Amino acid sequence: MVTCDIKQCAYIGDAVWELFVRELCIKKQRSQKAMHNFGVKYVNAIFQAELLNEVMPDLTDEEKDVVRRGRNLKISIGKRNNPQVHSLASAFEVLVGYMYLNNKERLFEFFEIVKKYLNDE
Repeated sequence: MVTCDIKQCAYIGDAVWELFVRELCIKKQRSQKAMHNFGVKYVNAIFQAELLNEVMPDLTDEEKDVVRRGRNLKISIGKRNNPQVHSLASAFEVLVGYMYLNNKERLFEFFEIVKKYLNDE
């Protein structure tokens, strides 16, 4: 198991999530604009917060603990942004980063779970 602090997990989780979405995007979309729109739709705080709420029942107790620790992460956000949304989005990124660093097999299982929430309208 890789030891990293919560901020490091959030940092790497953000990158891993975006790469996952982009990989799905190039498999499903054709034009540059369509790829951009697909990415923007799923790589944002509101979607990540909503997705975290949807997948919570599928998480292990250890993963729920990681989410709790991620929710408590001190983050700075703009005045016009919703702190609760950003807290959940950060927790989502922490979870993805934690799985990436500690259990890639579980990360791939997790990505299979979340695929049903990503559509290519």
